[in-house]
Amino acid sequence: MPFTLRNIKGDLDDIGSRFDGAADLEFRAATAARAREQSGLSYQRIPPVRGSGRMKLDDEIVELEEWDAVRVPPGTWRGYEAGPEGLEILVFAAPSEPQRDDVDGQRDWWTDS
Repeated sequence: MPFTLRNIKGDLDDIGSRFDGAADLEFRAATAARAREQSGLSYQRIPPVRGSGRMKLDDEIVELEEWDAVRVPPGTWRGYEAGPEGLEILVFAAPSEPQRDDVDGQRDWWTDS
């Protein structure tokens, strides 16, 4: 049985610097490395260790706690903010459109603070 094995931390580049966010944002996309065309996986660590945070989905803000799972429909804008202990998330995706090679980060998008 053919398979693909990659270590998220050891084999994948940290592309967190592509985003206009915290200097120590970590973002590792495993989709291409896993030879997947119809699904995606990425690891993201939003500073300051695991804990809590908030997620913005279009115009709605959702409070997150450790081990929460959120399904986001295609085409929904999303962003994350870490709580006081930081936030670590795994993102799984099943793209319905061709994948983009670029992602534009956006700073200061929270409107309630």
